[in-house]
Amino acid sequence: MKLLAVRRLLRIQRVVIRYRLDDLLFALPLPWFLLALRYALPWRWLPRKPLELSRGARLRLALQDLGPIFIKFGQILSTRRDLLPEDIADELMRLQDRVPPFDSQKAVALIEQQLGKKISDVFSRFDIEPLASASVAQVHAAQLKSGEEVVVKVIRPGLKPIIAQDLAWLFILARTAEKLSADARLLHPVDVVSDYEKTIYDELDLLREAANASQLKRNFEGSSLLYVPQVYWDWCRPKVLVMERIYGIQVTDLATLADQRTDMKMLAERGVEIFFTQVFRDSFFHADMHPGNIFVSTVNPWSPQYIAIDCGIVGSLTPEDQDYLARNLFAFFKRDYRRVAQLHIDSGWVPAETKLNEFEAAIRTVCEPIFEKPLKDISFGQVLMRLFQTARRFNMEVQPQLVLLQKTLLNIEGLGRQLYPDLDLWNTAQPFLERWMRERVSPKTLLGNLHSQVEQLPHLANMTRDLLERMSQPHAKDPPPPWHQRKDDWFLRLLGCAHLAGGAILAVGGPLHELGHWPAGIMIAVGLYLVVRR
Repeated sequence: MKLLAVRRLLRIQRVVIRYRLDDLLFALPLPWFLLALRYALPWRWLPRKPLELSRGARLRLALQDLGPIFIKFGQILSTRRDLLPEDIADELMRLQDRVPPFDSQKAVALIEQQLGKKISDVFSRFDIEPLASASVAQVHAAQLKSGEEVVVKVIRPGLKPIIAQDLAWLFILARTAEKLSADARLLHPVDVVSDYEKTIYDELDLLREAANASQLKRNFEGSSLLYVPQVYWDWCRPKVLVMERIYGIQVTDLATLADQRTDMKMLAERGVEIFFTQVFRDSFFHADMHPGNIFVSTVNPWSPQYIAIDCGIVGSLTPEDQDYLARNLFAFFKRDYRRVAQLHIDSGWVPAETKLNEFEAAIRTVCEPIFEKPLKDISFGQVLMRLFQTARRFNMEVQPQLVLLQKTLLNIEGLGRQLYPDLDLWNTAQPFLERWMRERVSPKTLLGNLHSQVEQLPHLANMTRDLLERMSQPHAKDPPPPWHQRKDDWFLRLLGCAHLAGGAILAVGGPLHELGHWPAGIMIAVGLYLVVRR
């Protein structure tokens, strides 16, 4: 791996030199000691011919040559036109679905190898020219023998060695940063790279993507907000995915959307609602929502419906993370900065000794300016920088489990800016969060939680019965219970009896749920009597 990593570093260096990316770097307002590095780079000592390419094209071509990890980085950047010059943003947009395809004959051979059949035995029509090409796969249009119009997605060959090399360097950089910088340690770069490693390798398994798409489709079955294409499982393999072909308008094709008189305000608001529905209602969200993966249905433009493809990367949250995020966002919307500060301390994101008043004031200073403004008037770049400064001041730690969510939020915000710059992101999301929090404490939800707890009572009864049987007839190798280790320690004996009594109370509920477990209560009572007698 080390040899591969060195070879990869030399490859990156060659790409940087070929496309003069160092010129772009040194054109930035850097500190003098970084600008001085230009004189230490040997290739800058030699005369170089000027390139007939714009800076945006040079950056795009360099990311393309460097492979899928760099292409995905460019895709994320392309959604933030507020942070990039227009010429660079336009070029990076081409990385979303216009990456140069690989040889179609290789694609056909790989499909036939995966399916174990000839193309002509499966499809009545197969378009040899790819319909679209992205960082890790390309798509061909086809028609099944049964007549359904489909698309066939096939993984690019030879990706794993390149990804392994890139990840090796990312881990080296992350470990070095953690050793050299206290600020970097707060960001947990090694954990972040580890999460990304799992994500990128999962994306290479198209069976996983097919399962994700099926789940997402089931979550929004019959919804007017989002449509997910059908997966044809009979023809899905680890490197081949066959699914329904969809027809829609790419979400960034604003001219076509305007021509069909799409309600852009509703479209933007529904995008926010879809995101919050996936995160809080389902705890299962599409985490690769760059514009190349999102289309708009041509049916009912006055009530527009999204179409989502490419479900290779999805995220989920634990109930604790959901609750924490909802409470934080709700407190933000209410401008209850003291509550936000307290939640951060309670969750352990900042040290317990943090002064609540100081932390509250810092959060208020960062967040207050962004409210009551349309999206086009908010500089999220500046807000993020100030939040990072606040994080360093209070030793706030980045939570690696939320990296995918943060990335998706970045994509959603960039998309909303393009669709409807006057969208009030906060007022759009607030009613949804209020409704979700009310539903969490509704009688129906509480009864559902109670039912799930009651279902566990027979199991608890069996566990308690087994424990009492072991105590009444201890095995020679079993350690004695704590209250038997010291015969004169009556407090521990009483504590043990209280523990068993609590188990008995739980077990008695077993008959209420399932009559077949009624002997458990009798056995617990007998066992408890034996323990007290001893």
